[in-house]
Amino acid sequence: MQAFYALATEDYRQLVAARPWDADLSGHAVDGRVRLLDVACGSGKFPTALLAGGLPVRPVVEVDLLDPSAFSIAEARAALAPPFIAAGEHEVFLQDFSGTDYDVAWATHALYALPPAELAAGVAKMVAALRPGGFGAVAQASSRSHYLTFYDAYRASFAPDATPYTDAEGVAEALRAAGAPVEVQVLHYRTGTSDRAVAEGFLQRCAFDDALSLDEMEASEVLGSYLAGCRDSQGAYEFQHKAHLITWRQP
Repeated sequence: MQAFYALATEDYRQLVAARPWDADLSGHAVDGRVRLLDVACGSGKFPTALLAGGLPVRPVVEVDLLDPSAFSIAEARAALAPPFIAAGEHEVFLQDFSGTDYDVAWATHALYALPPAELAAGVAKMVAALRPGGFGAVAQASSRSHYLTFYDAYRASFAPDATPYTDAEGVAEALRAAGAPVEVQVLHYRTGTSDRAVAEGFLQRCAFDDALSLDEMEASEVLGSYLAGCRDSQGAYEFQHKAHLITWRQP
C-alpha cells in the first residue's frame, strides 16, 4: 500500500485542486453542520488530502463511513480530523445501503469494483441518499485512463475471468439514469517513478494481485506491451491518467 500511495496520492491532490470543496461543504451546511456520506471510504485519503490543502475547520462535517470492509472503515475513521468527525459506520456494499437525508455524498476513486450488473442499483442508492438540494460527487478514472487500460491488459494476460473495472463513463450514465443532473470535469495528469520496487507495488495494487512480480508483468504479451508504452528512454515508468470528476445537485 505504501508503494501504491507513493503514486496514487496524486489522484487526490488533483481532486482537491479541481474545485472549491470548502464552498461545496459550507454551501450545503444545515445549522452549521454537514452530514456527509463517504461511499467506499477506503483508507480516508480524500479527507486527508483536503486537510493538507487547507480546508477550514468550519463547518463541522459529520462523516458516515460506508465500506464493505471493516478494516477500511477503521482506517478511514483514524484518518479523520476537524472539521471531519466520525459519525455512523455502514459495513455494507453501496447497493445494499438505505440511508437518506445526507447533505453531501461522495465516492472518490471508489467504485471500480462495483460489478457492471449492479452499477445502476448502487449508483441509484447514492443518489437516493441525498436530501433535496444536496451535493453529490464521484471521481472515477475514464475508460482511457491508466487504471482501466492497465486492468484490461492484466485481465487479458493473467485473469480472463476477472470482472472489468467500472469506468467513469458508465458511472455518469448510471447517475443520469437515476435522475442526477450531472456535470463532468475531465482531469488530465501523470504519475511516474524510476524506482522498480515502487512501480511493482503500485501495479500490484492496481491489479489487486500481490503475487505477480513486475518482471512477470513485463514478460507477458498484452500487459507487457502496455507497460512498454509507459516507459521513457531511461526506463522510468510514467502513467497517463484521465479522471472524470462528476458532480450534481439533487433536484
